[in-house]
Amino acid sequence: MSPFNRVGVDLGGTKIEAVLLDEGLKTLERRRIATPKNDYDGIVSSIANLVSDITLGVPDFTFGICTPGAISRRTGVIKNSNTQCLMGRSIQNDLAARLGVDVCQENDANCFAIAEATMGSAADHNVVFGVIMGTGVGGGVVIDKKLHAGRNLIAGEWGHHTLHPNGNPCYCGKSGCVETYLSGPALESRWTGLSNQSNRLPEILTKLDSDIGRQWKTEFLENFGVALANVIDILDPDIIVLGGGLSNIDFLYSLGRDSIYEKVFSDGIDTPIVKNSLGDSAGVFGAALLQ
Repeated sequence: MSPFNRVGVDLGGTKIEAVLLDEGLKTLERRRIATPKNDYDGIVSSIANLVSDITLGVPDFTFGICTPGAISRRTGVIKNSNTQCLMGRSIQNDLAARLGVDVCQENDANCFAIAEATMGSAADHNVVFGVIMGTGVGGGVVIDKKLHAGRNLIAGEWGHHTLHPNGNPCYCGKSGCVETYLSGPALESRWTGLSNQSNRLPEILTKLDSDIGRQWKTEFLENFGVALANVIDILDPDIIVLGGGLSNIDFLYSLGRDSIYEKVFSDGIDTPIVKNSLGDSAGVFGAALLQ
């Protein structure tokens, strides 16, 4: 087999997925297993065994892993992860030692961005901003099919730029972050504050013809528009690709797009705002594309 085979692993809270791609990015092997619960050593062993299985007979390959949470520039360990047992650990180094290969590691937003920029909805564009809007809000920047991580490894982290000074408190220690207004939990919390009802997002989206529903939607679109207009004013990408659970909200591609356009510093904006095409496969393919 070609020395340009690529292995990608997407480490999620409930599943670990691995893929083996050939030089032309054709899928040769793809497998999923359950993620061991609260067991770091078990996670490392499971990934190592899975990679060994799908690369049996493959003499050489690159290996990338997509992990939840941010990676500390100072220490190289995982921080701010929903998978608690990963916190303060360097799964990159531990897997490299276990498998005897170099390991590239990025978070889910960066893997999403590189996958969509290479194999997905933004494959025909050079400067891509990939957006994750779900339980959290993140993003990644890809330029000429290469991930742009930035000097401090925070390029694309639009979820933690300040949307409202002195606004909602954020787990990061600051206030007013985009994530505290545009994540799924934040939107559900705002609905509860307006309606005194505790509803999940799919149910909220069926109630938007009410006065409260219209107010909630207006606020959502305003915050969405300001947040991504700020990104365009700074980066001016060729395309923005939306991912995560909120990317399934249809009005973001019409009313949401218009809200962005109204706020951008240009009299002729035409930046495409598009839905992802790889879905939950973006993480594992993005991991395989890491170099």
